Amino acid sequence: MRELKAIIIDDNELARISLKKDIEDQCPEITIIGESDGVVQGAKLIRHSNPDVVFLDIHLEDGDGFDIIELVPDYNGKIIFTTASDQHAIKAFRFSAVDYLLKPIDPTLLRTAVDKLLSQIHQENTDLSLLRANMSSPNKLALHTAEMIKISEVEEIIRLEAMGNYTNFFFTDGSKLLVTRTLKDYADLLEDHDFLRVHQSHLINLKHLNAYIKTEGGYLMMQDKSRIPVSVRKKPSVMKAIDEFAKK
Repeated sequence: MRELKAIIIDDNELARISLKKDIEDQCPEITIIGESDGVVQGAKLIRHSNPDVVFLDIHLEDGDGFDIIELVPDYNGKIIFTTASDQHAIKAFRFSAVDYLLKPIDPTLLRTAVDKLLSQIHQENTDLSLLRANMSSPNKLALHTAEMIKISEVEEIIRLEAMGNYTNFFFTDGSKLLVTRTLKDYADLLEDHDFLRVHQSHLINLKHLNAYIKTEGGYLMMQDKSRIPVSVRKKPSVMKAIDEFAKK
């Protein structure tokens, strides 16, 4: 298992020091690469460092941990919540948190949470390997649904849209298919096939892009007439990718 990068976001300095020491003592796989004490700075730190996991306090002086998550919609790492109250536990797990640790944090429960984190990452890596193996040829993809396995030509995929832990595929013949994998899995798998992640919820095939419209906040017009939003953070990289694709 590779070393995992982590940051701690907590407005209590003593809590940050204590958690950092516990991580150093109990979790040698984790390296703390940064700390923050608030919403705005915490969001900036996540964008800048892109950690594998964030240890995130819920109650902060300038907001709460959920505000940070909403400020970094493109963050694909893991979150372990740390808080003095269990009243937000249900909401935390709706945000796909790995775990929810109550302060003062029990080092044994911290170790359990990190083991859960490692297990999730291992499973995701295994799933991605299986997805790659399911590509029956460089230009075909096996798509698993609840009812069947569909063999699809990569060229026939116009775009993908996230639906929670599922992904909707949209094809050139006007059909669509709900697949039992996350959008992130396919973003990794299709990165060498001219697919571009333009938003937390959208992955497009550049071969089926008709236009990039700069007005109304910026959006992409696809071959199927769909209008795909571009996240503010990704606009520069999206425009660069479109320019480079047009030169091929």
